[in-house]
Amino acid sequence: MLRRLHPVQPDSFAFTPANLEWARGQISKYPEGRQASAIIPLLWRAQEQEGWLSRKAIEVVADMLGMAYIRALEVATFYFMFHLQPVGSVAHIQICGTTSCMICGAEELIAVCQQMIAKTPHTLSPDGKFSWEEVECLGACANAPMAQIGKDYYEDLTADKLRDMITRFSNGEVPTPGPQNGRYAAEPLSGLTSLKDFESTKPQYNASVQRAVDVGDTIKRIDGTEMPISTPWLGRAAKTATKVSVGAVAAAVVKAVTKPKSMAKKLTTKKKSKGDL
Repeated sequence: MLRRLHPVQPDSFAFTPANLEWARGQISKYPEGRQASAIIPLLWRAQEQEGWLSRKAIEVVADMLGMAYIRALEVATFYFMFHLQPVGSVAHIQICGTTSCMICGAEELIAVCQQMIAKTPHTLSPDGKFSWEEVECLGACANAPMAQIGKDYYEDLTADKLRDMITRFSNGEVPTPGPQNGRYAAEPLSGLTSLKDFESTKPQYNASVQRAVDVGDTIKRIDGTEMPISTPWLGRAAKTATKVSVGAVAAAVVKAVTKPKSMAKKLTTKKKSKGDL
C-alpha cells in the first residue's frame, strides 16, 4: 500500500521538555555515529505526543539523529504503526480484522465504527474526537474479537459493548481495558482448569490491565512526565571497557574459525620452531 504524508501539515513540531530529555536518553544508548538506531523510538514518542506523525516531526527527529530527511521518511512510511494523518483527539480505534476476530464478529465492530465515527478508515469523526482503522492480527486471538484503543487492548467485545465504550470515551470516561465479558485474562470462559491456587490471591486486574489502570495513559497524549526517565546504561565506563576486551577476544575467535587454513599454518610453524629448540 502506498503511504503518503497528509496534505495538511502543521508549521512546526517540538518535543516537550520531558520528552526531549527522554529522546536524548534513547540516543545515548548508541555509540557515536550510530545515533540513527534510535529512529523508531523517537518517531514513536513524537507520535505518542501528537497522536500522529507530521512532516515537521519526522524532520525534527531526523535532525536530532543526523539523518537525511529521506531516510527518516523511509522509516515513517514503511511501518504501519506510524499514523501519517491526524487521528481523533480522544481516541484512535484499531479493530483487529484477522481470522479469529473476523470469525468472532470483527465485521460487526467495524460497522459500529462506520456508524459512529466515519464511513471510511483514517477519517476523523465530525466532532474530531475519533478515528478508526482495521489492522492485522494484534495477538489476542483467545479474546476475539478485540480492538486496540490508544495504548491498550479491549477484548471479548460485542457491537453493543463497543458502541457503549465509544459513548463513554466521548463523555470523558476511560473504560477499564482488558476483557469486557468478565474474564480475568485469557482463561476458558468456563473458568480456570489449572493453576487454581492462584485464584484466591490474584489482584483485581491482570498485569497488563493493572499497569494501564495505575499509569492512566490509555488514551493520554504522552508529555514525558508519566513515568520517571531512566537511563541505567549511562555511567558505566568500567563495564564498557570490559565488554570491549571480551569483544576483541570474540573477534579473534571468529577470525580463527573463518580462516582455518592460515591459522593452522601458523600453528604448524610455531610447533616446528619449538621442535628445533
